[in-house]
Amino acid sequence: MRFLHTADWHIGKKLHGYDLIPEQEEAYQQIKAIALAEKVDAVVIAGDLYDRALPSEEAVTALTKMLVDLNRQEKFPLLAISGNHDSAVRLGYGQEWFASTDFFLRTKLGDALRPITLGDTQFFLLPYFEPVQARQLFDDDQLRTVNQAMERLVAAMQEQFDPAKKHVLIAHFFAAGSQHTDSETQVQVGGLNAVPVDMLAPFDYVALGHLHRKEALQNEPTVKYSGSPLKFSTSEAADTKGVWIVDTDTTPVTVTFKPLKPWHDLVVLEDSFDHLMDREHDYPVTKEDFVAVNLTDTTPITNVMQRLKARFPRVIELNRVNQLDVTPTELDVQQVQQDPLTLLTTFFEQVTQHPLSDQQQEWARKALQTAEKEEDE
Repeated sequence: MRFLHTADWHIGKKLHGYDLIPEQEEAYQQIKAIALAEKVDAVVIAGDLYDRALPSEEAVTALTKMLVDLNRQEKFPLLAISGNHDSAVRLGYGQEWFASTDFFLRTKLGDALRPITLGDTQFFLLPYFEPVQARQLFDDDQLRTVNQAMERLVAAMQEQFDPAKKHVLIAHFFAAGSQHTDSETQVQVGGLNAVPVDMLAPFDYVALGHLHRKEALQNEPTVKYSGSPLKFSTSEAADTKGVWIVDTDTTPVTVTFKPLKPWHDLVVLEDSFDHLMDREHDYPVTKEDFVAVNLTDTTPITNVMQRLKARFPRVIELNRVNQLDVTPTELDVQQVQQDPLTLLTTFFEQVTQHPLSDQQQEWARKALQTAEKEEDE
């Protein structure tokens, strides 16, 4: 059979205060178009459907509309699991009758041991879990880490393997060798939750969610992160987002990446303030794109964000490429005894590597005079 692998939709997520639901709805339309064009037999969503355990009403409405459209209107079987951003209880409400329309949603660890069979493939749906849930499932206090739990889970799943079928694992965790991105919550502690990729060898394909870039496991032909449909942080600015199309009728399975085109891109610009504000300098952005700015200037710039937004309305981040050393080298007695204006001038030059302008010196003199007058009174 052929299925589409996606994950980490994070419906309801905001990017530095900007509502991303319109972006997510547009990305969904592209995913649906790919599913239709590729004539897939099912759609897999490997966790983090929502961005928060308590999603907003707008987020619930948006996701419900997408799932109903895929499953009820377009008649695609859906296989989905809860991720670490989802509330398993809330997301799983109603899953008992969802299956009547071939919407297979799994949010409980024990359900992962009961495969869903579609065509020539057995799907094992493993939601995000903590080690304590595995200890309770297997009644084994020795299961202290995700690694130990996965070893037991994979063995239990293998007992359910039909040798005449292909076997696909849908899961949401950090696999060894992959890299986190800034937009994904850091849940790894001392490496204990990194699942070794070779532990997943019994499966013909592993559809992973949790990390937001498909490149996280570049050297694994049949263990893949789909990545998120959108760029959720500047660390993902150079990433190509998309979905995987997986064919299980070949040995090994055939995996093809299908890119998504961002409606409004997330771009990092590195340049001086003067160049950025110069309309003669063209940059590969539109007014609706999200922009992170890395300034190369070493001088202070007043109202810098407001002025940048005059040209790039969706500036979401501002960084200084050349950080300044604000710690004076040494202060001797003679320096300390200097008059306040001289001290201010010296300090300003040490911090900014530029002298006070005539206007700044005039402001400083007036401020000092006012302070001295108030002290005398």
